Amino acid sequence: MTSNPSLDRRTLLAGGLTLLAGGALAGCADPGNAATRAAGSSSGAQRVTGAKNAAAAARLPAAVRERGSIVIGNAAGGGGTPPLAFLAEDNTTPTGVEVDLARLLAEILGLRVEQPVTSWENLFLKVDAGTFDAVLSNVTVTEERKAKYDFATYRKDDISVEAKKGATWRVRSGADIAGRTLAVGSGTNQEKILVDWNAANVKAGRPRATIRYYQNPADRYLALQSGQIDAYVGPSPNVRYHIDTAKQTVEIGRFSGGGSRQGLIGVLSKKGSGLAPAFAAAVDAAIADGSYRAVLDRWGVQADAVPRSLVNPPGLPKS
Repeated sequence: MTSNPSLDRRTLLAGGLTLLAGGALAGCADPGNAATRAAGSSSGAQRVTGAKNAAAAARLPAAVRERGSIVIGNAAGGGGTPPLAFLAEDNTTPTGVEVDLARLLAEILGLRVEQPVTSWENLFLKVDAGTFDAVLSNVTVTEERKAKYDFATYRKDDISVEAKKGATWRVRSGADIAGRTLAVGSGTNQEKILVDWNAANVKAGRPRATIRYYQNPADRYLALQSGQIDAYVGPSPNVRYHIDTAKQTVEIGRFSGGGSRQGLIGVLSKKGSGLAPAFAAAVDAAIADGSYRAVLDRWGVQADAVPRSLVNPPGLPKS
């Protein structure tokens, strides 16, 4: 693959989206599909919009309600991770399912929304500093994070293991990564799961896996195709999107991002800010009126739908 991030995004956007169900890939969609192209454009064409829900808006902290606006950050910086949050064709405008959901929830809450772009590593620092009111960018609920942040859930969290096409090995448990070389995002729950698997393997006398980090997705996939790494472990929507569009890789394993329980992705806000109940009410309103499902359908992530939003549910346990 080329190392040009902008070209990578154009290549991805030219492809269609399909649903990965039951661990098997469905047929790829028509690469000329107009709806798919519009979803990744900077124009916002066909974006799902929401109507203000008075009951949800009433749950907002008074200061935010009176201000009439909210800042919801995302990790589309550095190219991002399609179809979650990434830069559109203009290389400036954030787009993706997370960006669309953030706009939708803000509209339901009757707020203007600013959506600044940053890197994954800086998301939490921006919330800590008060620069961002909230983050909607594929953040898994974990017990460690809950000590510092509040969550309102809006998607299921599954992780996938992606290998070069033709791979004959499979990952059914942590034992299967022993001795392998794997790429993962730094500071993610996927990294934590790999670290925990490594610890269990060493305790059982199996060789430790080597974990590598790549800031640029293009570099990661070059490493995968050249054999420098055996697999990439990342969010299932990201992996499914890449498999369907690049057509060079396969999924060889899938797990809950929450460990032994179903993982959940949530809107993150500073603990005690009072925003989580309002976001949960907005998610529930979007589920009820169908706009939530319409956003997920637009980006091909229907498999990640939840029946309702939860505030601070049990998360990935601490080590």
